[in-house]
Amino acid sequence: MTQNETPNALEIYRKLVLVRRCQERIIAEYAKDEIKTPVHLGIGLEGISVGIQHVLPERAKCFGQLRNHGQYLAMTDETDEYFAELYGRIGGTGDGKAGSMHLSAPDHGLISTSGIVASTIPLAVGAGLAARYTQSDSIAVAIFGDGAMEEGEFWEALNFACLHRLPVLFVCEDNDLAIHTFGAERRGFRSIAEVVRGFDCHVFEGDGTDVRVVIATGRAALAAMARDPKPAFLCLTWYRILEHCGPNLDFEVGYRPRLSEEELRRVDPVAKYEASLLADGISPAQLDAIRREVDARIERSVVAARGAPFPGRGELSRDVFV
Repeated sequence: MTQNETPNALEIYRKLVLVRRCQERIIAEYAKDEIKTPVHLGIGLEGISVGIQHVLPERAKCFGQLRNHGQYLAMTDETDEYFAELYGRIGGTGDGKAGSMHLSAPDHGLISTSGIVASTIPLAVGAGLAARYTQSDSIAVAIFGDGAMEEGEFWEALNFACLHRLPVLFVCEDNDLAIHTFGAERRGFRSIAEVVRGFDCHVFEGDGTDVRVVIATGRAALAAMARDPKPAFLCLTWYRILEHCGPNLDFEVGYRPRLSEEELRRVDPVAKYEASLLADGISPAQLDAIRREVDARIERSVVAARGAPFPGRGELSRDVFV
């Protein structure tokens, strides 16, 4: 039996399609100017979002970054509150006040995401410290882009977690870019994995464009943490297909070469997993049925979001802590 013949294969595909189709719907809608929030889309990131969610233990407490759509959708499997928030309406994850960069779902284990680079990494370490203090068997998960490694919060948090051997899984979504700047132009070290290996933690690397690799790498990291309790660090590579912020391609800017359609397919986690399913004997009709079901669900959520009210003046001071 191949890896794709497990009972979870089509569920993994459905999650990948859900994340991709939701973002493609945002791209289609964005020019209408009804979605007012800036969007940092993760076309190409779906393999990491779905793969990590697939292996996490039930009680994991997760913290994410501004490119959070895939993480939110993979963890919650819901689209009504998601689209309501993007349209700035009551019924969204923050009743229309949080926007795209601050999606959260504490009931599903997604405690916080933030538009401030690296800001949620110390929060994850705090959750790991709380788990150690209360002798809980939960773990904390910090998900961040490689650009966060230029922030002091990352190094301080990693150091503290390693020093105290906290149950924290650090997941670096490495696209080698901070907006338009490549890693070699920003960092004084040659390799992310090499420099992190100087800390007392488990270190793993993998191809984030292949959800099967992400799942296998994530399971290996969790197994290592169980055998030898201390943090684990995953460096998972991916290719950011769209611009840093917004719904468009940006190859014309000139900081990176334009990829051919074939090259884009090679870094597309949805297309890559779909090809593997077809090679394992899953029928095109099965995959098409999943896509149609997901599209219908997204349509219902978008219609509901557009029909929901905007928050009123009374919402300005609600959920604000001073």
